[in-house]
Amino acid sequence: MKSKNFSTWLDNMKLSHPLVIAGPCSAETEEQVMAVAHELKNTDATVFRAGVWKPRTRPGTFEGNGEKALPWLQRVKKETGLLIAIEIANAEHAKLALKYDIDILWLGARTTVNPFAVQEIAEAIQGTEKIVLVKNPINPDLELWIGGIERLFKMGVENLGAIHRGFSSFRKSKYRNIPSWQIPIDLKAKYPTIPIINDPSHICGNRDGIFEVSQIALDLKFDGLMIETHCNPDEAWSDAKQQIKPARLVEIMDELKVRKDRFVKEKSISKLNALRKEINAKDDQLLETLSERMALVESIGKAKKESNVAILQNTRWQEILKKVIDTGEEQGLSKIFIEKIFKAIHQESIAHQEKIIND
Repeated sequence: MKSKNFSTWLDNMKLSHPLVIAGPCSAETEEQVMAVAHELKNTDATVFRAGVWKPRTRPGTFEGNGEKALPWLQRVKKETGLLIAIEIANAEHAKLALKYDIDILWLGARTTVNPFAVQEIAEAIQGTEKIVLVKNPINPDLELWIGGIERLFKMGVENLGAIHRGFSSFRKSKYRNIPSWQIPIDLKAKYPTIPIINDPSHICGNRDGIFEVSQIALDLKFDGLMIETHCNPDEAWSDAKQQIKPARLVEIMDELKVRKDRFVKEKSISKLNALRKEINAKDDQLLETLSERMALVESIGKAKKESNVAILQNTRWQEILKKVIDTGEEQGLSKIFIEKIFKAIHQESIAHQEKIIND
């Protein structure tokens, strides 16, 4: 599966910066839409985005103007030259987007999580040459994300891209949606021709973190950014906290650094290769240590089997977890990182002991 068209389109744009998709969370009124668009036309933004259909988590709040707002976006394109983009959540939305000649369509996280909805949309826009972007599903499921992209591709939609907007979690975090950067990295590794746009607005859930997340995305070679902008963010009808003013967008784009693809100086390359050799050696040590640890786990499993003792010893496990988190933080490692590593080790340990006890 290759996204030739969108990749080629990005190359042909010859932008001096990553692609920027900007605009309000919701198309509230025609006056609001045009005010934001005219402030964005002289920024780095190439695409104007606005939510036309806004199904909220709970009813009773503003859920968008629907088809009524689509002519407003046409006016944006006519007066500013910006391309226009909207979210579609079902086949009817998709058909209307094509009817009003919207340039870029994207499937939201709540839609991607539903293969039935994705399939209906794919059939409704079968063979379209429009750019279609697929946001990651709410839950951290790479295969579900890939599945959504593949359903569109199989319906002849080849102008494809992905949007990384983070993943929901029950765990408290400084993010509204945890970025889990490895998941979009894995997507890029599997399908290197598919451009990935980062959505720092939904990852952060507040405007203060947008620059930091945008810089991380660019450091990881993402192809662009989707940033919610509004002339009066605090008065926005939806997601007010995560929107910024167009003037702040200009500041962020000026402050962001685009890194080089590779080292060019011979001295730097030599130093890098030496450090990579050290990392390879440390990786070998880690694997050897993990193998030795699992051998001890298996010995414990045999002892539990002989004494008919349950595999999970929760008190002991909580003691271990607390100890490694405290020790890790003393050594500059984050609690989230240590938890992920040791929970994975614990799960693997349980699997080894289950095999012994049930054999």
